[in-house]
Amino acid sequence: MVKQAARIHAGMLFLAVCLQMEAAAAAAGMAKAEGAQDGGSNRDTISHSLVLVQHLEALLIQGNGSDVSLRVETPNADEVKVIQAHALVLSLQSPVFEEILLSRNSSTLVLRESSDCASVFDKFIRYLYCGELSLRLDQATPLHKLATKYQVLSLQQGITQYMTQNLARDTPSGHVAGWYEYALQAGDVTLRDSCLQYMAWNLSSLLQSGEWVTISSQLLMSLLQRSDLILQSEMELFSALEAWIIQNDPDGLTAENALRAVRYAMIPPRELFLLQTQSTILARYQESVRDLLYMSYQFHSASPLQMAKYFDVNCSLFVPRNYLSPVWGSPWIINNPTRDDRSMSFQTQLGPSNHDANKRVTWNVLFSPRWLPLSMRPMYTETGAMQPTRVEGGRPRIIITPATSSTDFAGVSFQKTVLVMAQQQGKVVVKHVYNFHQSTEENGDFLAEADLYRRTSEYLMDSSLFLHIVVKPLYQTLISTKN
Repeated sequence: MVKQAARIHAGMLFLAVCLQMEAAAAAAGMAKAEGAQDGGSNRDTISHSLVLVQHLEALLIQGNGSDVSLRVETPNADEVKVIQAHALVLSLQSPVFEEILLSRNSSTLVLRESSDCASVFDKFIRYLYCGELSLRLDQATPLHKLATKYQVLSLQQGITQYMTQNLARDTPSGHVAGWYEYALQAGDVTLRDSCLQYMAWNLSSLLQSGEWVTISSQLLMSLLQRSDLILQSEMELFSALEAWIIQNDPDGLTAENALRAVRYAMIPPRELFLLQTQSTILARYQESVRDLLYMSYQFHSASPLQMAKYFDVNCSLFVPRNYLSPVWGSPWIINNPTRDDRSMSFQTQLGPSNHDANKRVTWNVLFSPRWLPLSMRPMYTETGAMQPTRVEGGRPRIIITPATSSTDFAGVSFQKTVLVMAQQQGKVVVKHVYNFHQSTEENGDFLAEADLYRRTSEYLMDSSLFLHIVVKPLYQTLISTKN
């Protein structure tokens, strides 16, 4: 009862101070009246919220009316940070602080924090008073730790949003992989998935950064097992993996699992030969991947249709990733994308097998900025009236079709992938990935978030929409089932 009475008294004292500040603001003419109509009568609103926040910040800085001292200590450090605070504010903003304050025996709370959290603790407390804070990239993780520890949900969500919006920001040593590892530890699924997707869709950038060789084996395997990786070629991935193994010297099982996740069948046989003769890592673990190399050479020497009769060609070894090299697709820059329909043509190799190395497929692409499905078009009842193919108010659509058909297409289906670029933090990144068979109508949300009519849209660079089209052959297994 004594603790509860003391808390009530502190709360009333703090509330009295706030009311005095509110009254002072009103007397100084800081009130803002806004007229509104409500059922025929006038209703005015008087708001001093901004002034009140300013006074709360001053209250924190000056320590007036403080009833609790926060003593922030770090392990194995002599530096101690002391903050004069108010129990009512801490209790209202954090259920953890509320519980601690109810059970305290003195006016001083000793809080033990890591050095990175202690360095931003004053920012954390200021947020509890003012509802805002300024921060740098390197302060995001410790502030998120504090928000999580003290269950300040609004700040936790705000920092997560800040981090997901700043994945593309350039830093000397990189930060996305570090944020992923932290999110995994903290159980922040939103941040974890955002970081992993960003790294997968912009993998070449990660492979070329100093952060690559520092990533954990868990993150390494999470990336290697994905089919939606966007990079120049499988050879680029192997070279980066080789550098990671040399730098980290993992145990044999980790290295073997990583090397077996490489899709050697997607590497031309000439480059495979060079790998076997020049790669020290592949020489060391030759026995671990011998079967994969053997199947890859068979894949390159026989037709995919013949391979499909004896091997499961749906396994990951034969499934392409999103490769940016010219044999797999083409970039497409569309100037003024809202203006009218556009078309282009490009060629790809029939498939990754060396058996098809000299076979080309020509693809015709049509981009319509305002396409309407048939079910949404206006009806025309007059005899002979023609229904327009493009109507105002539609949505963007891309259709990709082969210029000719061929018997070489037997046993093969082609997945089309459109990569949509955007500019974030002054950097061009992959914003969206759309997979379909023939038309983006199959997705239903193609460029749904892109306001192409707004000149400042992050999807427009110099008034142009930047796309990259990838065509991936997927083979059908023809293995007969024995009874």
